[in-house]
Amino acid sequence: MSNGALGTTLETPHVPAPRGRLRDEPVGAPKRVLLAAPRGYCAGVDRAVIAVEKALENYGAPVYVRKQIVHNVHVVSELERRGAIFVDEVEEVPTGSHLVFSAHGVSPMVVQSAAERELQAIDATCPLVTKVHREATRFAKQDLQILLIGHAGHEEVEGTMGHAPERTILVNSPDDVARLEVDDPENLVWISQTTLSVDETMETVRRLRERFPKLQDPPSDDICYATQNRQVAIKKVAPQADLVIVVGSANSSNSVRLVEVALEHGARAAHRIDYSSEIRQEWLDGVATVGVTSGASVPEVLVQEVLADLADAGYLAVEEVRTAEEDLMFSLPKELRRDASGNADARALGGRARA
Repeated sequence: MSNGALGTTLETPHVPAPRGRLRDEPVGAPKRVLLAAPRGYCAGVDRAVIAVEKALENYGAPVYVRKQIVHNVHVVSELERRGAIFVDEVEEVPTGSHLVFSAHGVSPMVVQSAAERELQAIDATCPLVTKVHREATRFAKQDLQILLIGHAGHEEVEGTMGHAPERTILVNSPDDVARLEVDDPENLVWISQTTLSVDETMETVRRLRERFPKLQDPPSDDICYATQNRQVAIKKVAPQADLVIVVGSANSSNSVRLVEVALEHGARAAHRIDYSSEIRQEWLDGVATVGVTSGASVPEVLVQEVLADLADAGYLAVEEVRTAEEDLMFSLPKELRRDASGNADARALGGRARA
């Protein structure tokens, strides 16, 4: 058994660090925090996490989850503590058990493998990822060659490619475009991983269109609303920030992108952390304005711990920089819309309040 992550070792369960670690040193200007919004949990992540929680409530432990339900070590550790078991492959799950597919989605081959083992599968794939899967299937039936913009090895990319393996070519970055070999330049369409940098993806599309003028677009942009919103918010914060702190895990694509976007748009420095205890005193040297945000799989409690530690260091003034309102909610998987007694569950058509 493993924690279902590609090359990721989970930390021990989180214990908040003692307050007062960070010193309040003078920086020659008033100290403040610019708190980006939206940040943290998106609707797809919220849905997936609630799905595992409800499966544990309804069926009891253990409930198995293929890969990390979302890319956040704190969330996974907490669910493990409650009885979830994370595995890399379906073959690790005992026959007949309950198995949840992660928010990042799976290929049809994985679904078939679960059925063959008579597993009680619950699909927590984000509906926006499912949309991309359906696009890939439809384009393949139209005999189009699909150029999938995404990162090799990411679970979402593996799942999407599995829906049209013979018709899909992966494009890792804009620099890959010059080396692409396609069967028919007249019959191409692009789709993308949902958690990429908006700017880098559009640059990849621009280069693809230069090489292949007949390249077709998907019906709508595949990059998810939450990824875009969090990048837009940090773009507004970054030019004013001496330091940006992004809360999120190393295997969270959208969290890593937020660090890159902050640096590209004017932040003097930017760091990704899982927990506030990772903030280093030297990061705050000469820093008057700290920007704070979090990736789409990060619970708000971790952000609040960062704000508490920054307050110890004198950053008491917190100004929220909001660039969008998010009210999207997704229904839970159909198997979980009722509680263990068979009654309709109030959470079935929505989730928790998000920042």
